[in-house]
Amino acid sequence: MKIDPTTAALLREQFQQLASKEDLLRLLNVAKKELYGPDFIPISLQQLTYYANPTLSKKRYKSFKIAKKSGGDRTIHAPVPSLKGILRSLNLILQCIFEAPHVATGFVPGKSIVDNAAKHVGRHYVLNVDLKDFFHSFTRNDVKLAFMYEPFDLREDREPLAFLLASLCTHPLEVDGKLVPVLPQGSPVSPVLTNILCRKLDRRLTGLAKRYGLIYTRYADDLTFSSQKAVLHSDEFWSEFNRIVHDLGLQLNDKKTRLQGAGYTQEVTGLLVNEKVNVSRKFIKELRKLLYYWEEYGYERASELFLNDQRRSNAANDLNSKQEKKLQNVLEGKLNYLKMVKGAHHPTFQKLDLRFQKCQTSAGSVTTKRAKNLEEILDIFVQSGLEEAMQVYRKMN
Repeated sequence: MKIDPTTAALLREQFQQLASKEDLLRLLNVAKKELYGPDFIPISLQQLTYYANPTLSKKRYKSFKIAKKSGGDRTIHAPVPSLKGILRSLNLILQCIFEAPHVATGFVPGKSIVDNAAKHVGRHYVLNVDLKDFFHSFTRNDVKLAFMYEPFDLREDREPLAFLLASLCTHPLEVDGKLVPVLPQGSPVSPVLTNILCRKLDRRLTGLAKRYGLIYTRYADDLTFSSQKAVLHSDEFWSEFNRIVHDLGLQLNDKKTRLQGAGYTQEVTGLLVNEKVNVSRKFIKELRKLLYYWEEYGYERASELFLNDQRRSNAANDLNSKQEKKLQNVLEGKLNYLKMVKGAHHPTFQKLDLRFQKCQTSAGSVTTKRAKNLEEILDIFVQSGLEEAMQVYRKMN
């Protein structure tokens, strides 16, 4: 959400003056009121104390699995509603205090995957590297230390507040067979904390990129380097890159490392960057197909066809998804994505969006393309007689 500069300045000032748990509670409620409006339910001191102690609140999170596109499942740990309200309020405060470096584009207000991809357009070589178990790489102690240093400075007498906040933001999860308090993937505050915790990584990789004449960006756990020269093949670069990542206690997901030359399709965070930032032809083809289903067969039958396609795709990619998506929601999501990438005034977006709006308009009836053709034939019959109506019917069929 956008926050006005006056409120942001107030939150920063109150954070700098924190001296007790009660001060933190007041600050969280100021932020919560900003998020939820004047009728918000205030956070109580009892709630704050309870949720900051994982030994007391063992059921702070609910876990569920979602299918990955690459296969397998991803476990999401979502906070219970009361804790979520606290963490959303804290997230707003942190965003007012912390300014991410320009190389960080994920979970940064006003930035998106388009900003990340745009920096690598037209480069001869594009390298994509993924960090393994990203959120679970950061422990409660890492988070506490982040709060102890700038721009938060919760040191000396205020160090207990750093520990309290770190305890709120982490949760004991199984990592390499052991229960470790780490950042949960699914918490509203985890994304901004990863940007805070990756400052040193970003600084050192920016320095590495500068030394070799590269461009570097990071979108969450996706690291991207691009170059006009074949530097990214060199053992020297890889040796230094690996040393930096391992020094900071992070691991690479070797299965997702890709070096893409100019003669091949180059992607950055799912977007094409060979000549300009763009979506793939496959994406547009899929969007057109789903709209055609709706226009041709009506919403109910189109939904059945879409679900059949989805199940076949899951089976082909060895995915076990129990969550079946609604066609209308999928189309809306794809169109919003296309709008973000191409812009609201791009003719491709406007044409597809118009088709979607027409489908929505007729969703209350069984109007299909064939039914519209029949209406047209009936109009011709009324206006011009049976013979002309039959001629039009034969052409349509």
